[in-house]
Amino acid sequence: MQTGENEQGLRKILDMTRLISMVVMGLHFYYYCYQAFEVWGLRAELTDKLLENIKRTGLFADFHRSKWIALGFLCISLIGARGKKDEQLHYRTAFGYISTGLTIYFGSCLSLLLALDTESIAVIYIGLSCLGFILVLTGGTLLSRVIQLKLDNTDIFNKENETFPQEERLLKNEYSINLPAKYNLKGKVRLSWINIINPFRGLLVCGSPGSGKSYFVIRHLITQHLAKGFSMFVYDFKFDDLSVIAYNHYLKNKHLYPVAPEFFVINFDDLSQSHRCNPLDNENMLDITDAAESARTILMGLNREWIKRQGDFFVESPINFLTAIIWYLRKYQDGEFCTLPHVIELMQVEYDKLFSILRTEKEIEVLINPFVNAYLHDVMEQLEGQIASAKVAMARLSSPQLYYVLSGNDFSLDINDPKAPKILCVGNNPQKIQIYGAVLSLYVNRLIKLVNKKGKLKSSLVFDEFPTIYLNNIDSLIATARGNKVATCLGVQDFSQLKKDYGKDMADVIMNIAGSIISGQVAGETAKQLSERFGKIMQDRSSVSTNRTDTSISRSKQLESAIPPSKITALSSGEFVGMVADDPDCKIELKTFHAELQNSHTALKTEQNDYKALPVVRQIEYSMIQLNYLQIKQDVEDMVSAEIGRMMGDPELSGFIINKK
Repeated sequence: MQTGENEQGLRKILDMTRLISMVVMGLHFYYYCYQAFEVWGLRAELTDKLLENIKRTGLFADFHRSKWIALGFLCISLIGARGKKDEQLHYRTAFGYISTGLTIYFGSCLSLLLALDTESIAVIYIGLSCLGFILVLTGGTLLSRVIQLKLDNTDIFNKENETFPQEERLLKNEYSINLPAKYNLKGKVRLSWINIINPFRGLLVCGSPGSGKSYFVIRHLITQHLAKGFSMFVYDFKFDDLSVIAYNHYLKNKHLYPVAPEFFVINFDDLSQSHRCNPLDNENMLDITDAAESARTILMGLNREWIKRQGDFFVESPINFLTAIIWYLRKYQDGEFCTLPHVIELMQVEYDKLFSILRTEKEIEVLINPFVNAYLHDVMEQLEGQIASAKVAMARLSSPQLYYVLSGNDFSLDINDPKAPKILCVGNNPQKIQIYGAVLSLYVNRLIKLVNKKGKLKSSLVFDEFPTIYLNNIDSLIATARGNKVATCLGVQDFSQLKKDYGKDMADVIMNIAGSIISGQVAGETAKQLSERFGKIMQDRSSVSTNRTDTSISRSKQLESAIPPSKITALSSGEFVGMVADDPDCKIELKTFHAELQNSHTALKTEQNDYKALPVVRQIEYSMIQLNYLQIKQDVEDMVSAEIGRMMGDPELSGFIINKK
């Protein structure tokens, strides 16, 4: 027991043992250097008699015996020695003193062979032996001061302690995405696989610019799903980076499909490489709710701030007005002029004529009554507040290029039709996000309605830089499309970007509803959320407390974050963290990963050099685009004139004509 009395008694025993060692050393010197002591007058009859009795014990039977005995007592005294602990001391320092001391201690006997007088030899021998004895004593004392459990000062960022086992098996099925990787486990590099075996539960790919989202993750999703027979939609924010990859792998794999798919592109910058598609096609506009969803999507895409103000009077009113315009055109001559360009032009018609013809359609009467009443009662400020925001926003889409693409119909948006599968790439332009993003949002909204149905082919929807478009009810898509074999991949840069464009509530839903998540370098709130999602692991903890006489070492195991936010913030390009979702047929115990994805850069570079450019769809001349633009304007004028004339000639309809002039 470490009581004061026990420690004091132990100290006395050690002191006595060390004293015995020194006495034995003194007797050794007195016996073997007797002549020198005699010359120095350091002998007496009594000491000689004592020395004679000690000799009979066999202490001096051998020259080194007494030195060994002295050294033995010294070692015993050092066993319980306690010095002030010093973290800077190392075992090699202590053993250096001990080895040097032993060499001098036992090598001092060579000085007895020197051709010197007796006194000089005795002084040299005694001096060297004492020096060796002191060095051994010093080294033994230093050993007691070395901290036995050294904290690992080389791992200052706790990297080894935060490593954990990861999935090393390759798990494949007909839908899976498999990414090769390598990771660190307790200082050893091991190979692993990131297996997204159920992509229909949603995949969220996060990462700041340059973290490698497209190069390390999204491109492999595209290539692997095309090789497995998926129909595909690709939202290519920086057109044509992903579209070229999709096109070349479409060429490589199209023979593997039961029905060979077709490849389509929508691109507003280079119309020669763009197909034409009408997102408001009358065949897919089945009821007024489709018109309402389309109106909400296009206006939210043009006015991103409205997303956070849904339900406000001056937000819902323009949506209702645009819904009425769309549905009127859908009903007029069975949707012959139901295109977004015709909608834009019809909105610009003067109120007298516009409200007159809209009132003839009973299904939209409830939508337009507030506007008609406000107009008839000269509440123009309210009317302009309700309608002008829609008219001004939609007027931004009035361009010949947009009109040309939106007014034709080279293909339908049901990309996963078993009889006519399609690969569709739509391109945005970072310099024209506000305009192109709104139109592309409408395409995506209509496409999802057609894709998310039973009995269709498996399909993959890939959104690079997802926040740059507005997709209403994206949470419903991920939640319900799983049963219809629709895989959704959303690429975002940061949670704050989602909050800015979609509002906090929807951003939280998008972040939390995705079954699998792969994240490169992110910071702030995103890193904290991900760290909490990845959970905790058991980690070793050690602490050393040093005082004057003792060192206290404590070791424990604690649950700490498997991947702390600081580590997510400091990820290198190509290094990803995340968690994958499994399914009942293939359980994955090790879902969390922190690994460096492996790309064969040379092979990808060679493959990229062999890529074919996107094909030219048709030769386009400016006159064709301009003629189409003018034709749409003329269509609306003719339609309004014809309708007004028809109403004037019909007594039942003439009462709907408004004329305030």
